[in-house]
Amino acid sequence: MFDLIASNAVLRSATLLGLFLLVVALVYFGSTAIAARRVTRQRLVEPNAGGEAAISGGSLRSSNAESAWLSLVNAVEKAGLSLVDTKDESLRQRLIAAGYTAPYAPRAYTLIRLISVLALPVIMLFMLWAGGRTPSIFQLYIILGIAALLGLYLPSLFIRAKADRRQLQIVNGFPDALDLMLVCVEAGLGLEAAFTRVGMEITISHPLLAEQFGAVVLELRAGRSREDALRRMADRAGVDEIRAFSTLLIQSTKLGSSLAQTLRIYAAEMREKRRMRAEEKAHRLPVLLSIPLVACMLPVMIGVLMLPAMIRVVRLVFPALAGG
Repeated sequence: MFDLIASNAVLRSATLLGLFLLVVALVYFGSTAIAARRVTRQRLVEPNAGGEAAISGGSLRSSNAESAWLSLVNAVEKAGLSLVDTKDESLRQRLIAAGYTAPYAPRAYTLIRLISVLALPVIMLFMLWAGGRTPSIFQLYIILGIAALLGLYLPSLFIRAKADRRQLQIVNGFPDALDLMLVCVEAGLGLEAAFTRVGMEITISHPLLAEQFGAVVLELRAGRSREDALRRMADRAGVDEIRAFSTLLIQSTKLGSSLAQTLRIYAAEMREKRRMRAEEKAHRLPVLLSIPLVACMLPVMIGVLMLPAMIRVVRLVFPALAGG
């Protein structure tokens, strides 16, 4: 394999490029981890450090990346290619659930799909040429068609997987945030102050929830009504628990019921749901373990048990039948 890479200039260049990308990725993730540890240490040493920045610091995108994507999208549209999707509203909801809340996110998503549809067949052609293969026209058509379909659907699968992962993280951390909010409300804080304090406390442990709470606080301070801010939080999260929580707070405010009692009951319910989900996963384990047991261990056990009998049949019964 090393001789093949050393003799082929294309494979050698691809290997060097892969090693370079691997080193860049390691340096990036290492620096990110070091920066996160530094922020955590500073927060532990200085509890009040950060203030409002701790709430709004949960964003997953930097301003430089946003400006680069926006410039690229605008340049493509100025060239005459429209990136507006006919199902822009549903696409925007899916992207918001995945964490991409920028106004240009649907256009960037359409551009990425277009690039992947064109780039994956080109990459497959390059790999076939580098490997020295000469497929037939029909095989080449099938390979390029499959590559184009993968380029069309891979971004959608990525968005769906990221949205599911974000929703799972929000659901798992929501009971803890509810308990903290209950403590804040019982201590005499208002709803906006409770959102602020809870968002500051869960910035490290549950950054996605901290981002949602921080957005609610900023919208309330900007003059948006409490009902509208809570409904927008439910739409951004895309989680049934957050939507039910927003509806519960809105109804509790309208009816004038005790907010602390409402939060206490709902927090207990959320913890019970999380415990039931854990029990459900635990009960699924025997069923999942039966698949490798039947597919791998059972044939071996049958072979071990039946092999002596088969040897005895071959040695005694077959010669007796042949002699008879």
